[in-house]
Amino acid sequence: MLPDFQVRQRDYLLEIIRALNQPLDVETVLARILEAATDLLGGQAALIALRDDAGVFSVRTHYHVTNEFIRQFDAVLRDVPGRGDPARFVIDEIERRLSAVRRQFDLSGTVGLPLQSGDDLVGLLLVFRTFAQPFGANERQLLQAFTDQAAIAVNNARLFQQTAQERRRLDAVLEGSADGIAIMDPGHRVQRWNRALARLTGVGAAIAVGSRYDDLIHWAKREPGLDLAEAEAGGWPFSSVASLYVEGDLERATDAGGPVAVGITYAPIFDRENRLVNIVANVRDITRFREAEQLKSTFISVISHELKTPVSLIKGYAGTLLREDARWDAPTVQESLKVIEEEADRLAALIENLLDASRLQAGALTLAKTDVALDGLAAQLAEKFRTQTDKHTFVVEFPPAFPLVRGDEERLRQVLTNLLSNAIKYSPNGGAIRLSGRAEPERVVVTVSDEGSGLPAEELTRVFDRFYRADTPATRRAQGAGLGLYLAKSVIEAHGGRIWADSESGRGAAFSFGLPRE
Repeated sequence: MLPDFQVRQRDYLLEIIRALNQPLDVETVLARILEAATDLLGGQAALIALRDDAGVFSVRTHYHVTNEFIRQFDAVLRDVPGRGDPARFVIDEIERRLSAVRRQFDLSGTVGLPLQSGDDLVGLLLVFRTFAQPFGANERQLLQAFTDQAAIAVNNARLFQQTAQERRRLDAVLEGSADGIAIMDPGHRVQRWNRALARLTGVGAAIAVGSRYDDLIHWAKREPGLDLAEAEAGGWPFSSVASLYVEGDLERATDAGGPVAVGITYAPIFDRENRLVNIVANVRDITRFREAEQLKSTFISVISHELKTPVSLIKGYAGTLLREDARWDAPTVQESLKVIEEEADRLAALIENLLDASRLQAGALTLAKTDVALDGLAAQLAEKFRTQTDKHTFVVEFPPAFPLVRGDEERLRQVLTNLLSNAIKYSPNGGAIRLSGRAEPERVVVTVSDEGSGLPAEELTRVFDRFYRADTPATRRAQGAGLGLYLAKSVIEAHGGRIWADSESGRGAAFSFGLPRE
């Protein structure tokens, strides 16, 4: 039979090994190790000091050690270097430094061994006793057994901490992603469903996790190409490790709204044996990209038309005047030259608007600010536009002593000119066009209103987008590149102001802008 001492040693080690395999915190395991080591080595106290990333030792767990001793011990260990062989250098250095502290607390004997993870010194275990008998080889061997267990416990704790940190980082990335992300097993059972995807689909994570992905993702319309099921039927991802891209209009939950344009990228994850572990679906809302493509198409169509029309007229009238087989009287020549001049002016204005749009996009719009009388500017423009239409009447309504504003007069003239041109263009049946102003404590507001067909509510903000034209009968009849209101908005915002539209369909539209008062 084993001697009692060896039985106790065996039981302690078995208990510690069992504790290492249980979900206990590292402090509980280290405390049990210290208790066992102190008991078996006849010590009165023990401690474990761990080394942080900066190389500084500090007491992590202790057994029958006073707070005053820990304070002085931490001071002794604060600048112990970790160079060389830790078993030879660090322990000897600490032994030397602890001599005064041991005498003060009547701890005559000390034995210590380093805690090592491979070649990395992670800490040390010290056992103290009150009698001076040195520790023998057998005792050091016994302590080594406990030290090995302590090193395993510390290493496991650090690995768990690193794993937990990586998991938190992954959670933060997944939940903070602007794109929807779903992670599923090879059978398409959803394991993760982030917040962005919940917002995009209207299906919360509580419902999605555990459900089949194919029951959650339904296409209202899909672009040509393979979807996930069809690609897998053809051997993906084993036939090709490249990601799979599917695009279309995704159906959403009833309370989340209508279909949304998305592009989904599927990426496989394999283990070391090349077995499929997960499929990650990255779902991106491409509504804006679709709108940009539509905007680009509209721009090309509108601009080509807007450029082609005046060029065709100029060429046609110039060609007519140059005919050698005809003699034109003076009024005909004058009328033709007038058309050429007007179309050239129209072409120049369009080119200038395009240049302004480019400058705005590049952030190169500059303002030459002076004191501007908006009431006088409005009166001048109303008088100018009266000569351009016989269907409209112009009413200018500004209170007396209307405040001056600091601004670029030519740019503000451009804004009012655009608003007045639109008022005429989009009220083809005529009516009153009003230019009114009011002074508020912190700003002045100018409004241009007409009696045309007006705008639908959903168009009131979009009409200020670049190259956007509202889809109404009036806009379909009228010419335009969709730049005027975009430029007006940009000019007003460059002045620190705001521009907006109010309208009721069939009752005209009112465009207002506010500029800060000095």
